[in-house]
This record gives sequence, C-alpha cells and structure tokens, in this order.
Amino acid sequence: MTNRSPYRFILAGGGTGGHLYPALAVAQQLREMKPESEILFIGTKNKIEARVVPEYGFNFRTIWISGFSRRLTLNNILFPLKVFVSAFQSLRISFGFKPRVAIGCGAYVSGPVIWSASVIGAKIILLEQNSYPGITNRLLEKKADEIHITFEESKKYFREKEKLHVTGNPVRINLKLGDKVESLKKFGLDGTKKTLLVVGGSLGARTINEAVADSIVELTAKGLQIIWQTGQSYFEKYKTLESSSVKVMPFISDMSSAFTTCDLILARSGATTIAEAANLGLPVIFVPSTNVAANHQFKNAKALSDNGAAILIEDKNLKTELVTAVLQIINDEKRLNELKKNISAFSKPDAAKLIAERAIKLAEGVL
Repeated sequence: MTNRSPYRFILAGGGTGGHLYPALAVAQQLREMKPESEILFIGTKNKIEARVVPEYGFNFRTIWISGFSRRLTLNNILFPLKVFVSAFQSLRISFGFKPRVAIGCGAYVSGPVIWSASVIGAKIILLEQNSYPGITNRLLEKKADEIHITFEESKKYFREKEKLHVTGNPVRINLKLGDKVESLKKFGLDGTKKTLLVVGGSLGARTINEAVADSIVELTAKGLQIIWQTGQSYFEKYKTLESSSVKVMPFISDMSSAFTTCDLILARSGATTIAEAANLGLPVIFVPSTNVAANHQFKNAKALSDNGAAILIEDKNLKTELVTAVLQIINDEKRLNELKKNISAFSKPDAAKLIAERAIKLAEGVL
C-alpha cells in the first residue's frame, strides 16, 4: 500500500450529462494537475456515464441504484432494495480503493457512494449545478466538507453555510471552439448556410423535438441547416427527417465541433448547457424544461434573458414562436454578437480548476 498515490479520488454522478460532465471536468483537472492521481468513477451501467466515462480514459465501476419515479413502477417497489444493495456495493468499492476524497455531483448515484466514502473517512466535496439543489445533495450536506455551488440563490437551501463556495459550474478542458470549415466538413454541411444546433440535453427533449420536426420544412426553405441531437429514445422516430441540410443523431460526442459549426443554439436551460455556452460565448435560445424541481431551469434562463445574454421561449409557446425567433436572430449579426458578448459575462472558466485545487489540498490534509 505504501506505493499507492495519496491522490485517490472517487467521483460519483451521472444519469444525465448535466450531472456527469461537471464531474469529468474536475477529473480532467485533477489528472492534469496531479498525473499520479488514481481516479475512479462510479455510476450505473445503463446511463450516459457507462458510455462516456471510459471514452475519457477514466476507470469506471457500477452500482445497482436507480432513480425514484413519481408514479408507481417496479423500480419504485425495488427502490429500498436497490439502495441497500448499492450501499453495500459502494462500501466494498470504497474499502478496496480507499479514496482520500470523494466528489459527489448530484443525482441518485451520489447517495450511496458518498455515504460509503464518508464511512471510511474520506473527505467529501459536493457539487451543486442548479439554483435549486437536488434532494441527494441536501441529504448529504452533513457529510460534506465543502459544497461548491453555481448560483448564489442556492445558498438559502443549505443549512451549513460555512461549507458553501460559489465556484461556478465546471466545464471540460477539451471543450473548445475550433476551425469552422473543418467542423462543417465533419457534419457534411454547407459553409454558405447558417446552422442551427438543437440539443435537448443528453436524454433529449420531447417538446423541442416535436417543435423542430414541425418547423423543419419552413426553416430549411429559408436556407438554414440543422444539427439535431434528438436523444437516444427519440432517434428512431425522427431519423427519417435527415437530409443534406438536416443531420439527425441520437447523441453528439464531439460537442466542440458542434459548437464550432453552429451560428445559433436551441437548448434546454440546464446549468451545464449554460456554463458551456457562457465559457465559449455562444448565442442561445433557451427553452426551460417544466419537469424540474422548483422551476429552476426557467429561473436560470430568466436571469440570462434579463441581461440580454440569451433568448427565452417558454415550453408552452415553442411551437408558435420557434420559426420566427430563429429566423430573426440567426440572420442578425449585430444581435448574435450582442448575445455572445453578454453571455460571456456569466462565464466562470476556472471553476473546475478551483474545485480540483481544493480536492488536492483535502487529499494532502492541508484543509
């Protein structure tokens, strides 16, 4: 055991890209700052983390946990058993790996992982991406040594204020704008046309997909081309709409190229999407999801739109307002530049580095 690195980190988070990508951003910084680090991700076998984490070169283990549905399902009946089994699995992993620091990034998978790491004496960092904290982070608050939040507004929902740090939402270091000509070639698109990028989150968004499907003929007739991430469960339904001007895919792995290619983005207003758009200075039409706690996506988007940093369209109005909004903005260079400049003011590009620095100091016993 004496030959093991003192920099041993467990990271837990997943289910959606919003909970996974901040964890990956911190892990990338840890690896860059302390190459000798041992980094282990824990997630579930059938969600985004099982596919994406290995692609980033990190070790990955799974536990049985799953989320709790609002309606009566077999998963809900099994939920207590899954929590018990996942806690046992997490304890076994923690005893074997012996993390110095465990970083929980929200979502249900963090619960048993962070609890088990605290049992063996690991220092605990929680990341909260949203303005309204998730139930897992609120339950784990007492176990945490530090809680890094994205929004000032989150402070009122936590009891132990001394643990809070308004750090921002970590963004992956490899997410950068590149050469637009090369990016257009990757997607097989025309360099003379304006490009709309549609991303409804890693799981897709039903109402955004429906509105885009209804508007494709009109948008392409006006000379636009579209990169459309439908989400895996919606891909079969919409893949037949692909054409030379419309690229339909279930998931976009190379988001750097997609962001480089687009002139305008249509997206949900999750915290990770906002952080990425702000860091890269991208013009966005946000359509907040209505299926989130405390309507936090609307609050996120409203804060930006009030400062001229994004366009806000409510979900209920999307079908009637989409075409007009897209065509007005995407062909107005002055408006696009204003949106780019204003959203950049919300960027916190050092968030991942700051969190990694704190994790390293905790691993060293400095804090």
